[in-house]
Amino acid sequence: MPLRIKVPSKEKIIINGAVIENAGEATTFVFHNRVDILRRKEVLSEEDAITPARRVYFSLQCAYLFDAERETYRERFVSYLKEYIDAAPSAEEIGAEITALVNEDRYYDALRATQSLIEHETERLKKVGILPDDDDGTPQAQESPA
Repeated sequence: MPLRIKVPSKEKIIINGAVIENAGEATTFVFHNRVDILRRKEVLSEEDAITPARRVYFSLQCAYLFDAERETYRERFVSYLKEYIDAAPSAEEIGAEITALVNEDRYYDALRATQSLIEHETERLKKVGILPDDDDGTPQAQESPA
């Protein structure tokens, strides 16, 4: 069954590692074969991968998008996830789910599951007072001084 994705004007998506921007009106793409796709809202920049759970997500994102370097990023994922679980054993079940998906080469699903790890991390950071209770853990753009 083909994959159909509607892309609004000016929206960027990544397809098999290539960043593509819709420069015109909203359009729909139909993919008839397997492709690795991330929408802008699913992409985490390296600069925003500043917490342990976000480093797990970023390494999986790169493993998903860059097939030629998948093994390198997969090794980073394993290392980052182990560090996180060692520091927060309460996330062991989440880590096991992510690892099972990666072992089945279901990287997109693993990325989605890693959102739970980021939520877990955010709750722990709130609990110890590093983040305020109203912070959702989403990186905020920093304004430069005038």
